[in-house]
Amino acid sequence: MASVSSSTSSLLTSAYSSSTTATTTSSSTSSSDSTSSSSSTSSTTDTDDIDWDALIESAVQAKLTRADTIDVKITDNETKIAAYQTLQSLLTDISTAAQALRAPSGVLDSQDDAFLNRAAYLTANGDVDASASVSVSVESGTEEGTYDLQILQLAKAHKVAGSSMSSSSEDLGLSGTMSLGVEGGESVEVTIDEDMTLAEIAEAINATSDESGVSATILKVSSDAYRLVLSSVETGQTITATDGSGGVLASLGVVDEEGAFTDELQAGQDAILVLDGVQVTRSSNDVDDLIDGMTFRLYQTTPEGTSIAVEVGADVSEVKSAVQALVDAYNAFREYAVTQQTLTSSGTASEDSVLFGDGTLRSATLAVYDALNQTIDDTAMSLLGLTFDENNYLELDETALDEALLSNLDEVEALLSFQMDASSSNVMLLARGTSAPADFTLDIATDADGAIVSASVNGDSSLFTVSGTRIIGAEGTAYEGFTFVFTGDDDQSIDISFSTGIAELLYNATEDLADTTDGTLQTLIDNLESTNDSLQSKSDTIRSAAETYRTNLTNRYAEYQAAISEAESTQDYLTALLDQWNSS
Repeated sequence: MASVSSSTSSLLTSAYSSSTTATTTSSSTSSSDSTSSSSSTSSTTDTDDIDWDALIESAVQAKLTRADTIDVKITDNETKIAAYQTLQSLLTDISTAAQALRAPSGVLDSQDDAFLNRAAYLTANGDVDASASVSVSVESGTEEGTYDLQILQLAKAHKVAGSSMSSSSEDLGLSGTMSLGVEGGESVEVTIDEDMTLAEIAEAINATSDESGVSATILKVSSDAYRLVLSSVETGQTITATDGSGGVLASLGVVDEEGAFTDELQAGQDAILVLDGVQVTRSSNDVDDLIDGMTFRLYQTTPEGTSIAVEVGADVSEVKSAVQALVDAYNAFREYAVTQQTLTSSGTASEDSVLFGDGTLRSATLAVYDALNQTIDDTAMSLLGLTFDENNYLELDETALDEALLSNLDEVEALLSFQMDASSSNVMLLARGTSAPADFTLDIATDADGAIVSASVNGDSSLFTVSGTRIIGAEGTAYEGFTFVFTGDDDQSIDISFSTGIAELLYNATEDLADTTDGTLQTLIDNLESTNDSLQSKSDTIRSAAETYRTNLTNRYAEYQAAISEAESTQDYLTALLDQWNSS
């Protein structure tokens, strides 16, 4: 029988002994008659009674216990990663909402600034329907102001028509060419075949309208009367049309024998408007080059003696929406934070409280709450109609917010946003850090050409580096992260002060935590994911070794079964010989 290794002998012995019975042999010998008899009764082992698979599985599972423990740790880490990612997302929502209200610096971020959103407010002066006469769109950051507008004439496209035709779908039998264009442009030749219908002639004209500036339509006057209508694509332009070979335009009744239009439906004309007493003309009713950042869309003329006041101001509806977004983002975060602190009836953390007692969640909650409770120049968030309820959720009084936006917009902006006050308009803020330095005087020295030589505070020029017109705060100083643009050309000493509003504080508190590149939460997430990668590798190694062990054990037990079967066969053979010998 094959030798049994120490690692499996106990299992085999147990299985074997549990499925066999002792062999009893009795012998009696009579000396008087020299007769001996031997009877052997054997209840032999049946290897089929041994649950080899169960033995193997038990041994393998013993090896896998450590891997199972590791997998539980991986699952716990994955649950925590998901919780951190949810927290990260909620804080990002607060950061995004705060971004719109903190007056972000720099050209790229200015589009996010709700206080730079502009709207045009129209007021009728006299008996005129302002909104039916004009609409005005205003780009973000456009200078505020009020303008007086009169619309004396709308721009129109030139339209001419041909004579009546009985059908638009029957071949006209016309053949030849025509040249179409607009004054000041290039004419395009259109070829007409005799098998073309009126509709197909219009289609041929439209195929070249991008080049010619002339389009064609078919006007159905009645069931048996159709007219070709030519229009200038752009308003304020005049169509030019010349018959070529075949006299197609004349046959269609568009021009007479002298080449003049037979039926001018509408003359092309420019728009004429008066803005603050200055009369201007434009070829289009969409006027976007009159004032930077403003587009006027003219719909109808204003009656004589009337005008429309166009006031460009802050779009307070956008600010209100941004405040509501901030309230919603905070309350969603607050709800999640409360969920993470839920206890069971026995006083232990509930199953959903994955971040129970987590230091990062606690820090985030305190930072957000502290920012909202800040008082800026004796003004608090109550100015906006914001209060905390008994569970520290934010409640918004829209009536109070509307009143503040309409009557105290500057105060609202000062409460929420980051602001810089400089004694000279020659310095502008391009970028800023997360904390504002104390009031200071920036001394700027220039050379004979007006280029910046140095920038210093209290004589210390190491606080800044100069790059062209930019003055950049040095790393490790109170001015780190701040970049100023200087537009002057001579030496100046400029007094600068900053104020930090609630939205700025919220942004700084949440952005540092939620940044998906190197924020606090992302670092925690990355560390847990790295830990899980290592744990998964260990678990995979253990499971791979266990499967190898399973294979080896299966093969070994197969050898044991073969050896047992061989031993039993030999035993049966010897018993049969003994019985035969005793019976002879």
